[in-house]
This record gives sequence, structure tokens and C-alpha cells, in this order.
Amino acid sequence: MKPKLTSAIEKITLNAATFEGAVVNPTLINFFYGKNGTGKTTIAREIAANAGLTWQQGKTATDYSVLVYNQAFITANIQNYGNLPGVFTISEQNIEIQNQVNEKSRLKAEQDGQFKEHNAEKGRKETECGTLLSAFQDSCWERTKTVREKFPETQIKRKNKAPFAEAVLGVASAVEHDLSALEVLYETAFDPNARTYKEFQTVDGSEIPDCAILGKSVISSSDTPFANFIKALNATDWVRHGHEQFAGAPDRKCPYCQQSLPETFESDIVACFDAQYQKDIDALKQLKTAYRESALSIHSVLKANMDDAFPKLVLAEYEAKLAMFESTVKLNLQQIEEKINVPASAVTLDDILVILDEINPLITKVNQQIRDNNDVVNAKQQKQAECRTKVWENIAFLLQCEVSSYKTSKKNLEDAITDLGRKADVCRRASQTLRDEINVLNRQIVNTKAAIDSINAMLRDSGFQGFSIREKAGVPNVYEVVRPNGDIAENLSEGERNFIAFLYFFHLVRGSDSADSAAKDKVVVIDDPVSSMDSSVLFIVAALVREMIEVCYNSGSYVDTKVSGTYIKQIFVLTHNAYFHKEVTYNQVNRYQWVSFYFVGKLDNRSTIKLCTYENKTELENYNPVQNSYAALWSEYREVQSPIPVLNVIRRILEYYFLQICGYDGTNMRKTILEDHKEQFIQPGDDGQPDYTQYHMAASMLSYLSTGTTGIVDGLNFVDDCMDVEQCRTTFEMIFAMMNQGQHYRMMMGIK
Repeated sequence: MKPKLTSAIEKITLNAATFEGAVVNPTLINFFYGKNGTGKTTIAREIAANAGLTWQQGKTATDYSVLVYNQAFITANIQNYGNLPGVFTISEQNIEIQNQVNEKSRLKAEQDGQFKEHNAEKGRKETECGTLLSAFQDSCWERTKTVREKFPETQIKRKNKAPFAEAVLGVASAVEHDLSALEVLYETAFDPNARTYKEFQTVDGSEIPDCAILGKSVISSSDTPFANFIKALNATDWVRHGHEQFAGAPDRKCPYCQQSLPETFESDIVACFDAQYQKDIDALKQLKTAYRESALSIHSVLKANMDDAFPKLVLAEYEAKLAMFESTVKLNLQQIEEKINVPASAVTLDDILVILDEINPLITKVNQQIRDNNDVVNAKQQKQAECRTKVWENIAFLLQCEVSSYKTSKKNLEDAITDLGRKADVCRRASQTLRDEINVLNRQIVNTKAAIDSINAMLRDSGFQGFSIREKAGVPNVYEVVRPNGDIAENLSEGERNFIAFLYFFHLVRGSDSADSAAKDKVVVIDDPVSSMDSSVLFIVAALVREMIEVCYNSGSYVDTKVSGTYIKQIFVLTHNAYFHKEVTYNQVNRYQWVSFYFVGKLDNRSTIKLCTYENKTELENYNPVQNSYAALWSEYREVQSPIPVLNVIRRILEYYFLQICGYDGTNMRKTILEDHKEQFIQPGDDGQPDYTQYHMAASMLSYLSTGTTGIVDGLNFVDDCMDVEQCRTTFEMIFAMMNQGQHYRMMMGIK
């Protein structure tokens, strides 16, 4: 499917008057048809004002001479018949200078073409840059999902692909950081409830009393008979313990044998234990008290450490060691108690200093975590900044390959874009230089006489012989409209006034309003040019418009036409006059790539623009929104697919063309086709017998073309709805061929 060719203006977006966001993508040649008041004048006015226009890449409105024929043009140029601005045209007298102009124009066209190519390639490279950036943004976003979700507060204003990737490119250095440590820093620095905590106190165990006495066997050294007796029984500790337990019994009986104790029992007991023994026993009791108090003091410190502790501490091991300390102290106190009960025995305590030596490193580790937390809380803003920096450095580290590849590819593309821009600029400056040189040459040969002569000739041809155009005396390059007696024309009719304005516009398109602007290409807009003109003038105006259309066609086609020149790069024709529209669009429908038809309508005070195309099999084709009834019949014939409707359309076409236009008599026409050419309709059947299907089809098609006769049916009845549509079309074409009208059939079917 061939695309439509674009030109100077590639897009028109209309948001004026009754248009709301209407978009047109014009081709070289553009026809707009619509009733009065639908918005055609708005379209012309917006083009003239350069409003909502998208120009070809590398071009602006200043690169073209935009000429608009409308009521504003008529008012501005024909208000004073004595001061009509002059039109410059190229004289044919100076062939040498003209050849130089032609050569420089050719070179300028080459430079313009190269400028367009460089700009187009530059645009493609810029598109590649955009695609490259988009792919880079996607890659950055996907590769960093885990990191982004862990540290969301470090990406404020960077939570979309584009700003995120931009931030990645701005990271000064790519560094791999410990993510676990970063998470700890992040959780504190960005926690609104974070606060400081007290550090754990350590203990050194220096207050634990000396327990050497526990290993000493405490025995009495007394030498009394009773002492020697209990020593012999090895009952010293038992006696001491029993005495302590039952001393001062009121009945002075032995608690074991119930015999009365002697009067000297107390003194004998005391005499069993010497002073050193008693001293050691007292020392053991003091040791128990001191050991308990020091252990309780240490335990109190270790236990208090966990009050209001930093919530993120892992204290399972610390708590286990504390429990071990508690159980060891309890066991050791039991050991001391046993020593007191049996002083002669040797007791060894479990060393709680070993446990303290295991607890203190845990406290050191815990305190480091607490200090780290407190340092972050005390310098929250600085730590947040530090965290952000480290997170982005780590992100940059993860994306090192992507960043490197993107920067390399981007640089290559940017270098290419710069180079293409430089080449395009060289071409632009060369084109400007050539344009200036062409203007210099044009100043040597331009004049207005050719324009005057041409306008006067057209006035005479149109029947306007009551006035003419001449150059105003003493005022270079200004015309005046004069009567045959030499007076300045006044009170021209609206039709005459509009016709003069259009003739002036036509020559302005061919030339220019100043010598310096002669080299500029034109964009032409013609808005309802035949208002108040009679039919003869309308015919001339339509012919001039068709000439301008052909010049524009030359700009986009390599086919030579009868009209020379390529100075019109784009043309817009807008009208409500159906006759004029048909005149200027003659033979334009088939130029699909170059030509577009639009229908301008209005509903509920809102204007719309419809591109008039339809799909024919796999190809899009233009259709003209303005058709006469005969052309409409052919359009219906091309589209209808059912046998009865297609036969009805065929009968109407045959009647209109052959009877009304060509003047054939229906009876004679039937005789020519069905008798003189009967054998051409009869085909051999599969069974070897003649097949009269096409013959009867032709008879059915021609049955309404005569009056008073039923035609030739050979005694056979033909049922219309049994027809095959394709056979029907074949028969229809054969009728035109037999009547020597095959060329007309091909023209109406659009067959080249």
C-alpha cells in the first residue's frame, strides 16, 4: 500500500472557531469541500497565520512564501484600484542570465535536497537516542528492583524510570557497599522514632572475695581427753554441728541418747576446738556472705543492662551467659555452705570470672551497636546524606556495564548527530548563498511588464474589455485599473473585482511581490475563488487553478507534464461550489499519493474534517465527495455485490449513457448487440451444447431500453436473481466494447 506523500506542511491542528482538536495530515495537493459556514475559511486563515502547523523537518514558515487567496487578500490588494501592488516576473530576453539562474536554482535544489536528507538522518539518529535512553531507563529500573525496595527514602523524586536513570548517570563514583551495614544505617537514619540508648556496663569481678580457704581442711588442734575421743571417732564436725544445733537444751539431756549431760559438758565441748579452728569457721561464714553480696552486685549490673535496651540488639547469647552466671553463683554458694558444715573437707568453686570474661566481649560488641545507633541519631541529617550517597554508589556499581554501554552508544549517536547537523548547516548556508546569488541575477532581469500583458490578455479573453491594467506612471512596480478613456476604474462589480484579484494572485504565485523573494518556494491556499463570478469567468479561474495544481504535482512527481515549474510545493483548494470543485478536481482522484480530498462538515456547532478514502481490496483509494448522478451510478456499480442491485445499476447506466447522452434508440441498440453480435455471447457448454447464459444476461440488461417491444428471448425465460455477479460484470463490459465505447468504460472504472 503506497503512502501519501507529505510536503511543506505535514500536519495541521485546528483549535479555532468551531474546530476542537481537528487534525489534518495534508499531501501535496489538497481539496476541501463543504457548505458555507462549515469552517473552510477558518482553515485558510489558520494556515495564513501559521497557527497549529507542523512544518517539514528542518523547515519553517520563513522558508516559504505562503500565499492565501481569500477575502482578506482581496480587501488588502484591490481596495484601491489605482495602487495595485506590482508582480515581478522573469523576462525571457536575457537567456544567459536566465541560464545562470536555472543552474543556480538546480544547485540550490540539490543543496536543499541534501539538507533535507541530512536533517532526516539526524532526526532518525535523534529517535535512536530516544530509543536508547528508553531502553537504558528500563534496564536500570529492572536491575535495581531489590535495592530500590530496600531503600525507598533515598530515592525521593527519583521513583520513576526517567528521573531514576538520570540520577544514575549523575553518580560520581560506583562503589560496592555492604548492603547489610547499609540497611542498618538506613533503618536508623530514616526512622522518625529513632533515639539514643544507654550503653551496657561491664564488670571485672575484682570484688569477688578470695576463696582459697575453701581448699583448706579446717580441723581442731585441742589435746583434751574429750577432744582426742571425738577425733578418734572422726566426729569433730558432727559434734560441732550438733552442739550448734542443740546447745542450751533446757533439760540438759543428750538429743541422741537422752542421758543427762555432765556439768562440765559445755566446757569440754569448747575445749575440743582451739582458737584457729574457730577463726577459720568464722572466715568461712564471712566468705559466704561476701561472695553472695559481690555476686548479687555483679548480677544486678548485668541484669540492669537489659532494661530499656536498644530494640535491635540480639541478646540471646548475653541472656544465656547471664543465666549461666546465676546458676554458677547458686551452685558455688551451696559449695561454701557445705564447707561450713564440713570444714575439714576441701571445696573447689566453679570460676565465675571465666563467665564474666565471656560476657564482657559480648557487652563490648553490644555497646558498639548502641554507639553506632547513637552516632546516627545524633547526626541524623548527615547520616541520611551519607546513606543516600552510599546507596546510589552501590546502584551505580550494579549498573556499571549498562552505564558504560549507554554512554558509549550515546556518544556515538551524538557525534553522528553533530556531524549531520554540521553537514545540514553547510547545505543550508550554501542554499542561502545560492538564493542570494539568484536574487542578484533576478534583479537584473525582473520586470512587471510580462505580468501586465498576461493579466490584460486574460481580461480580454474573459470578456472584460471595459478596463485594463497598466503600470502606474512615476511609481515603479505599482499597477492601476483604467478605463479605455484613461480614467481610474471605479464601481467595479463584486465579480469583476474578485476576478481581477484572482488574476493578480495567479501572477503573484508565478512571480513575487519583490525581486528578492523570487527564489522562495510557494505554499498556495485558495479559499472559494469564484464567489460572484459568472460561468465564463469561473471556467478561466478553474483552468488557472488546474495549472497551479499541475505545477505543484511537478514537485512530487517525476512524470513530465505540460506545465513547467516546481515553484509550488503545496496547494490547498477550499470551496463550497460543486461545479467549480468538479472542474478543478478533474482527473485527480487517481493520484492517491499526491492528492487528498476532504469533506468539511458541521454538526452541533462543531466542525469536522473527513479524509475521503475507501479500501478497494488491499489498496486505499481516493473518492471525490462531489459527484454527479452519473458518476455516482458508476461508484455504486463498483461497490455493489448482489445480482439484483447490480443489474438495476447497469440498466440505469446503459439508459443514461447510450440513450440520453449518446442518443441511441433502444430498439436499434438491442438489435445491434443481440442480433449483430449474438454469437459473441454464446459459449460452448460442458455438455457440448451452446450456453446462452451471457446472451440472456445481455437481453435482461437491455430489456428496459426500448418501448413497445419485449426483445429477443428465443422462447426462454431468464431469472434475474440466478445471475452470477462476475458474469454480469463481464457481459456489461462486452456491451460497451460492442458499442465501440470501451474507452468510456475504462475511464469510468478507473482502469488505465
